[in-house]
Amino acid sequence: MKTSNSDKTLNQTPGLDKSDQTGGFEIHPSKALVFDLKRFAVHDGKGLRTTVFFKGCPLRCKWCQNPEGLESHRRPVFLKKQCIGCKTCLHLADQDQIHWKEDHPVINYASKGGFEAIVDGCPARAIRYDCEAYTVDQLLEKIRRDEVFFQKDGGVTFSGGEPFLQGQFLVDILSACKQAGLNTAIESSFYADHNLVKQAVALLDHVYCDLKVLDLQKHKEATGTDNRRILKNIAWMISDPDISKRVIVRTPLIPGYTATDENIAGIAKWLSDHNPEVHWEMLNYNPLAPSKYEMAGKIWILEDAKPFSKAQLEHFYQIARENGIRNLVIEK
Repeated sequence: MKTSNSDKTLNQTPGLDKSDQTGGFEIHPSKALVFDLKRFAVHDGKGLRTTVFFKGCPLRCKWCQNPEGLESHRRPVFLKKQCIGCKTCLHLADQDQIHWKEDHPVINYASKGGFEAIVDGCPARAIRYDCEAYTVDQLLEKIRRDEVFFQKDGGVTFSGGEPFLQGQFLVDILSACKQAGLNTAIESSFYADHNLVKQAVALLDHVYCDLKVLDLQKHKEATGTDNRRILKNIAWMISDPDISKRVIVRTPLIPGYTATDENIAGIAKWLSDHNPEVHWEMLNYNPLAPSKYEMAGKIWILEDAKPFSKAQLEHFYQIARENGIRNLVIEK
């Protein structure tokens, strides 16, 4: 999964507790939570694209590139550089929602109350929600603002988080995009209900699916879930002659987790057994994610991880070729 650019706007950390408490904020099924809209994206499919980052993910990968998109609830965040120290939030807060530390507020995510009054009342917008709720029509209107830039190959890519966690909304927005003549793509773990996957794939021009770890137990240790559902969905897609042409399988190269000779060989053999013509891309380790973790109230554990050299990447490519992969996607 590619990285969102939300850290450019939500990169201040003093107002966050180290907590996974979300404080509620369930959204009506007719709406979807979007934590970022990245315009003019060039790495999320062909051409210039608008990438929609849906909030919420059923996996907990230890190397997640978008930790701000993990929780399926809306959360308030604090941006210190915008705070004017007026303490309006403190006066608007219910008991224990906000406490003051030195010169800034600290949000108590364990509070069960809503934060609407605080968010609406902050004159500097230093406290705001980490995502927006959209109906299908509202999100389509946002996407179509960039339509002039899509030209021949560009379009819209749905990412996350996990797009399939938005359920029927994903199918509905894909259908609306196709009716509008927009090119569509998805970036997903494909940890999703198979019937939902079938509906979505029928509306997609490009499919980018993650296959991180082949071994079931090691996958569970690294991501918090087993991979049987993922493997079923990927096998179905790459075994279909029509669908497989639209699919690129991706493996993020994470030191100590996915980037091992055993895992690369295993994935290559599994993919080539299902379709020797499958397109497979190994994504080099992205070192930018750690900067987001404190903002998201989470702790980064891969402190010493670094991108792989060209020689190291070629080593993995050779293992893939030796195990039957004919179509490696190698970024120039």
